[in-house]
Amino acid sequence: MRTVLLITLLALNLVPASLPAQTPPPAIVLDQLGFYPDAPKYAVVTGVAAKDVFYIVSVANNTPSWQGRVDTVFFGRLGPSTPSANSSMITRLADFSAFHRPGVYRVIVPGFPNSYPFTIGPNVFTQLTAAALKGYYYQRSAMTLTPGYAGLWSRPAGHPDTVVLVHPSAASTLRPAGTVISCPGGWYDAGDYNKYIVNSGITMGTLFDAWEDFPEYFDTLHSNIPPLPMPPNAAGARDAHDSRDATSRLPDLLNESIYNLRWMLTMQDPADGGVYHKCTNAAFDSMVMPGVTKTPRYVVQKSTAATLDFAAVTAQAARIFAKYRRQLPGLADSCRRAAIAAWQWAHQHPDVLYDQDAMNKNFTPAVTTGAYGDRHLEDEWFWAAAELLVTTSDAQYLLAVRGQLNTPLSLPSWSNVAMMGDYSLLHHRATLPNTLQPALDSIKQQLLQMADAYVNRLPATAFHTVMGEKVSDFVWGSNSVAANQGMLLINAWLQQHDRKYLDAALTNLDYILGRNALNECFVTGLGSHSTMHPHHRPSVADGIDAPVPGLLAGGPNPGRQDHQTYAYTEPETAYTDQSGAFASNEIAINWNAPLVYLAGAIEALQANFLR
Repeated sequence: MRTVLLITLLALNLVPASLPAQTPPPAIVLDQLGFYPDAPKYAVVTGVAAKDVFYIVSVANNTPSWQGRVDTVFFGRLGPSTPSANSSMITRLADFSAFHRPGVYRVIVPGFPNSYPFTIGPNVFTQLTAAALKGYYYQRSAMTLTPGYAGLWSRPAGHPDTVVLVHPSAASTLRPAGTVISCPGGWYDAGDYNKYIVNSGITMGTLFDAWEDFPEYFDTLHSNIPPLPMPPNAAGARDAHDSRDATSRLPDLLNESIYNLRWMLTMQDPADGGVYHKCTNAAFDSMVMPGVTKTPRYVVQKSTAATLDFAAVTAQAARIFAKYRRQLPGLADSCRRAAIAAWQWAHQHPDVLYDQDAMNKNFTPAVTTGAYGDRHLEDEWFWAAAELLVTTSDAQYLLAVRGQLNTPLSLPSWSNVAMMGDYSLLHHRATLPNTLQPALDSIKQQLLQMADAYVNRLPATAFHTVMGEKVSDFVWGSNSVAANQGMLLINAWLQQHDRKYLDAALTNLDYILGRNALNECFVTGLGSHSTMHPHHRPSVADGIDAPVPGLLAGGPNPGRQDHQTYAYTEPETAYTDQSGAFASNEIAINWNAPLVYLAGAIEALQANFLR
């Protein structure tokens, strides 16, 4: 026993010399953008504080350091030490919610580097919401980004996708392999240059939910995007009699969404209503600007998941754009027909799964880009049926909705979209049949139970955020988990106007903007210390030091599937700001969408934070 103890002590003495530090340096971490005057305001101290006091000091305008002019405006005491459940960090909370005066400030704790500056005032997240929405403009395929709109990040158009080949996996009698079709426009999916219907599905649904839930706010949000061009040969181009002026009068969120919607419409086979899974190269492009490579582009295999996601999106689009018939005559009707045709194809082909490995054994060229394969389609059936029911009131969709109502609620993701249907049913319940109301009451109660669980666990967390209440939050795209948790809490507030849900949702926006274990603002171009080297081909290849702005990095992911070198590997610290780290530092359209929703919702509801 004494020998074992001696060996153990020797091993412990060697640890500091042989292993890197397990946690980042001590810091004062907080939301680097700021706080509403009457909202909760927290900073978190990571590491051991010699004293239990903190100070809020003012920052002079245009002064880079607080030392240029310091006025102590608030004094407080740190909360008790709290060990994190997701790393070996120990934190203390600095609560300055009682301080309301607008201005620019820092938090000071003796023995620690000063916090990054932050603002107290109204509309502190308007810049964030506009930037996150503008991020989609920078992802546009087949469009030149001009200096007037793109600034430093202007670039030529890439991937026109007017000559796209039907891959052998997608061949049909009327469109045999090698047939040339046109499917221009749309958004590049992530850090790569391909376009995927499944991931566009939840992205578009989330943006449309933001519009339906907060139309007054998003009607006035401006993000400096151009009037929407009418792409020649694009499905739905006939729906507007060209009118740049008319289209430009659309709210920016809808204007930007249409750019991707029109691409999605081209992905439906007009002969049968089925939808191709993706438009893609056979393999990923290298880290070059869009348009540099000229390898063939393909539409690949129709799938039931893609077709149902498409049906849901186009059904939701049909009811939204029905209110814009003057600007976009015919678009709503085209979307409605497309949604119904997709639903009919899915009924005829209910289990066509996208299995890329199996496909590559039977067809050439092999396709090795993002698979977005999904073997469980109950959630896609429910979401599509819910959107079609709300839009058409057709009884056949009511039957399909009823068949999936007993499924437990879970947070949305690209492969689990059932809650997207729940959100729409609850939002539109006044228009739904009386026979469905008891089931909607049950959905509402489950939603509130999920939200209450988030709220109840919040006080015990190390960073006082809903994000990180469970170690399972830290997955590939963990920042989208944070944003989707916030979206769920906003929906709980919409059902029952209890301030606790807004406060909890705000904690996750604070997390994304810097109140996290890494002291990192995960949105490019914002805050004092934000992601600089995302896995994003234009940001790597454009020769500009600053990355394309407004993009949400994936966030901590202990899986580290990219096999890059990570300084820290515990769940909440397993993030590295390097372009090769696609497992933690890629961007993706489905991650930006709940950020647009959450930031916009908080801005729209800011009056509810008043004392």
